[in-house]
Amino acid sequence: MPKVRLHRNGQIYEQEVPENSNLVVLAGTKKFPQIRYGCGMGRCTRCVSRVLAGGEHLPEPNWKEVKRLGEEKLKNGYRLTCQLWITHDIELLQEN
Repeated sequence: MPKVRLHRNGQIYEQEVPENSNLVVLAGTKKFPQIRYGCGMGRCTRCVSRVLAGGEHLPEPNWKEVKRLGEEKLKNGYRLTCQLWITHDIELLQEN
């Protein structure tokens, strides 16, 4: 199972998640409650995270990420967590 390491509010949360998990779904079902999220559909950008490690295993940003985040943020490693399905270990930072 992939391991997710989340940096948020000065804390580090780490846990294994089922392969092909969507982290916002896990947050919404209280299986990874530390993940900040909002709409879950790529509109509000509340779940924006910077990928610190493991980004090479993610698919290319979809149109929602391109529209909401823009090229500059995407180039700097930011992604919408609600649009990611986790298949490999990943390390994320959610800034406040």
